[in-house]
Amino acid sequence: MTGPGPLFDAIPAGDTIGLAVSGGPDSLALLLLGAAERPGRVRAATVDHQLRPESRAEAEAVGALCAERGVPHDVLTVSVEGSVQAAAREARYAALGEWCAAHGLTHLATGHHVDDQAETLLMRLARGAGLSGLAGIRAARPLCPGVTLVRPLLGARKAELEAIVAAAGIAPARDPSNADPRYDRTAARALLAGAAWLDPARLAHSAAHLAESDAALEWATDRAWAERFDGASLDPAGLPPELLRRLVLRIFASHGEVPRGADLARLIASLQAGRAATLGTLKAGPGTRWTFAPAPPRRPR
Repeated sequence: MTGPGPLFDAIPAGDTIGLAVSGGPDSLALLLLGAAERPGRVRAATVDHQLRPESRAEAEAVGALCAERGVPHDVLTVSVEGSVQAAAREARYAALGEWCAAHGLTHLATGHHVDDQAETLLMRLARGAGLSGLAGIRAARPLCPGVTLVRPLLGARKAELEAIVAAAGIAPARDPSNADPRYDRTAARALLAGAAWLDPARLAHSAAHLAESDAALEWATDRAWAERFDGASLDPAGLPPELLRRLVLRIFASHGEVPRGADLARLIASLQAGRAATLGTLKAGPGTRWTFAPAPPRRPR
């Protein structure tokens, strides 16, 4: 079987790899390529969000394809509340993380590809995202303790993956939400399809460059963290704005908080103006060194 090349070179040969397979063409290509590359060393899961009447049958159809190829398969049923796409994604990854942990899987692979990356970059540009957001879909990131999420198909085009599935004689499931005009991703996909000058491969290449830049800034942040933060106070003198933002964000993260970007910007502006500020559970004080300490409890009204 031809495809985008070895998928799992960085994962030890003896490890069993989890595959998230929805039944769509991208994840089915991942199943076919993964099963061929690591026979007996992949296990698949399909998440049934229960959002469409046919979702259970589609999950069971994936199970039948897996059985034909000797791949163990599980259906994970989740309930979705709130904003459908965001809630479905959160529920899906939570269920897949628990599934990996239950089966001793250290890696979970998904079928994200070049076209997904290009769509993501356009969506985040439209939202005014910063560098970390514009870096797009990461090739690897932690999913949950002990489990790494990997995207081995990020170098492949969607058309290439569709061809692999068609060559295997498989009819993939088609989720109608992928054509729903209410969603930003649908609009980004339509823009890419209708503008020949927007090359998804080049956009994905830009996202890769941005990811490298983001990693470089994280390296610089690590060094500044060791040199500038003593556990209670930060020396902000002469730091570039982005490095300063990352350090203050890391201070909050070390206390289990992830403030919104606008709130964090307001706190930094207050400190730069010589004013104390409270955000979440931390109170920050200005000066030569900015201090951070638990905020006093609010008085009941």
